[in-house]
Amino acid sequence: MALNKNALIRYKTIDKCLQNGYRQWTLEDLIEACSDALYEYEGRSINVSKRTVQLDIQMMRSDKLGYNAPIEVYDKKYYRYADKGYSMTDIPLNENDMNVLSETVEMLKQFKDFSLFSELGGIIQRLEDKVYTEKTRSSSIIHLDKNENLKGLNWLDELYQAIQKKVVLKVEYKSFKAAEANVITFHPYVLKEFNNRWFLIGMGNKNRGVVNLALDRIIAVDYDFAIPYQEHDFDADKFYKDVVGVTVNQGRPSVVRIWIDRHNAPYVLTKPLHHSQRLVKKHEDGSVEITFLVKPNFELERLLLGFGESMEVLKPEKLRNRIAEKLRNAAQQYDQPNE
Repeated sequence: MALNKNALIRYKTIDKCLQNGYRQWTLEDLIEACSDALYEYEGRSINVSKRTVQLDIQMMRSDKLGYNAPIEVYDKKYYRYADKGYSMTDIPLNENDMNVLSETVEMLKQFKDFSLFSELGGIIQRLEDKVYTEKTRSSSIIHLDKNENLKGLNWLDELYQAIQKKVVLKVEYKSFKAAEANVITFHPYVLKEFNNRWFLIGMGNKNRGVVNLALDRIIAVDYDFAIPYQEHDFDADKFYKDVVGVTVNQGRPSVVRIWIDRHNAPYVLTKPLHHSQRLVKKHEDGSVEITFLVKPNFELERLLLGFGESMEVLKPEKLRNRIAEKLRNAAQQYDQPNE
């Protein structure tokens, strides 16, 4: 069945609304959300009638499009998913979708040798592998690390669209340190992935400069069209050039010098800890000393601590002392009897 673009936008909007269990959704709320979404995508007001959204819900509930969405009405007023874990985006692809993806993969493979597409090589292979496994119902040839319980990924597309459209967000956010959630006015600039977690990078409403919000700590996202979007000449590559991870501390980067034992040296040399890494000394026993230029932060400390006794921070002194202190504290945990 052919679908027009506006219908898909409405289905997707209703789906995102009903995934948000922190709010009660009336039919009027869904109509308003669909109208706002169409305005955002089309840049003009489009009248969405009550009858249209009712038919959308009926279509989503049916198997005509393969959704079979478990939408239910409770208290004779509010809509929700009976299965809280349901999402339209999780349904399997149909044969037509698979054919389109196969054609797309074949087209992209023609351009993989061009310098402009050099970074897409791995993505194309993963996409090809996904299409292959879906079509043949066989096990994947390419296996990737993934966390099935990772929260926040449902926000990716919505946040991507907000960045693209330059829309100011109202983000309900609860950090690990906060006792309660806060609503933050946020000007989004870029999405960043690190260590299997996603972060929204942008400017908040307290003039603290560029900050990051972990997607798994986001409770709800809304739009604020009344506030003008703050343009910012933000270059993610430049901003994160001197750090490991997403935390960018003030001050200049420091030269970090590290000794690595002979067993772990090959791993560090073939997969550098940072793009500025340099081999500065190789010992007769096979151990090495490397340097890189970074601003020390929490993520760097966790990375270095992961090497345990096979690594020693030689400088700077402040970082060396912090790592030593953390290792001593960790050792003390094992000095206590295990009850």
